Amino acid sequence: MLEREYQSKLIKKLKELFPGCVVTKLDSSHIQGIPDLLILFNDKWATLEVKKSKNASLRPNQDYYISKLNEMSFSKIIFPENEKEVLDELQQALRK
Repeated sequence: MLEREYQSKLIKKLKELFPGCVVTKLDSSHIQGIPDLLILFNDKWATLEVKKSKNASLRPNQDYYISKLNEMSFSKIIFPENEKEVLDELQQALRK
């Protein structure tokens, strides 16, 4: 499965898990390393860096922004092998 195919399925899943949420793609050409997705839900937000597998490598600055944004709210790397765990954590973070 290509990363964009996984990302598309993930966006649909996020919209089902968080009815009324806004999911938008962030522009890495504007900020190199910014995570792929921004999720806005009620008064909370989160970002996700989408990878097609756990073996996919990170690009420059991705670790930095994931860490920085996770300190502010919630930010993780998600791929099929850790999807359940990350979505469980995301639900905890956004439903507080």
